[in-house]
Amino acid sequence: MCEPLSDVSMVCTALSQEELRFLEDLAERDVAGEVATPHSWPWQATLQVSDPRGSPFKHNCGGVVLNRKWILTAAHCVDTDYQRRIVLGEHNFTDYGGQEMYKRVQQIYLHPEWNSTRVEDGFDIALVKLLSDAAINKYVQPATLPKAGEELPDKSTCYLTGWGMTKASGVMSTLLKQVYMPLVDYKTCSGSDYWGSTVKDTMVCGGEGDSTNCQGDSGGPLSCIVNGQAVVYGITSFVSSQGCSTPKRPTVFTRVSAFTEWIDTVSPPTQTRLCREYNG
Repeated sequence: MCEPLSDVSMVCTALSQEELRFLEDLAERDVAGEVATPHSWPWQATLQVSDPRGSPFKHNCGGVVLNRKWILTAAHCVDTDYQRRIVLGEHNFTDYGGQEMYKRVQQIYLHPEWNSTRVEDGFDIALVKLLSDAAINKYVQPATLPKAGEELPDKSTCYLTGWGMTKASGVMSTLLKQVYMPLVDYKTCSGSDYWGSTVKDTMVCGGEGDSTNCQGDSGGPLSCIVNGQAVVYGITSFVSSQGCSTPKRPTVFTRVSAFTEWIDTVSPPTQTRLCREYNG
């Protein structure tokens, strides 16, 4: 069932564990990494919002293209009542290249166990259904997701992508950036001197004590190279309220393989298979 939208603009102050924070709520973020080769992450989407007064759309969160009709993102990105659009094929916010697709939202499906006042419970995952189908081409392609329950291989090479925010200017990066994201194993990340019980086995941790944590956007993909193929294993969820460089407080991602069955139930996998016909 589709969950009703609700106003959770004060979610971070409502949390009993005040140290959780969403990336878009940080006043300053030091954007590390490098500018991505244009369209080298073709499943990257930008979720944009406009306030009720009709202000221009602006980037708010990242998302992951599943197929022509569906976008995967974080629940906290889409559980407030704003006017939204999804932009696919984007790279440079200041340069319209003609390949961008601007899509209206038909429906938002929050995970049924998502609770905006208890982010530490997990379930920070949502699906967005587009009003009209996207075209699959060299600029927009569906992501590969892990199988249900699949664990990320040790020492996997993973990258975080997003537009982020620059510390110097306090404005969004106009170019999509990428950064290598070292992973932190679950045993370490859930240890008492790290996140402790805040981190569940439905989460993945990455980055530690440096600005790589700040590179991505909430709802954006953690893409890991497995057998030569990029697989989206994580969706960016939260960081420490003390900042992205806080020691022993890695970025926390929703582990996609923990929710594959729910994803397939809401957005049938046959639709994904039908959209993988683009070969070059």
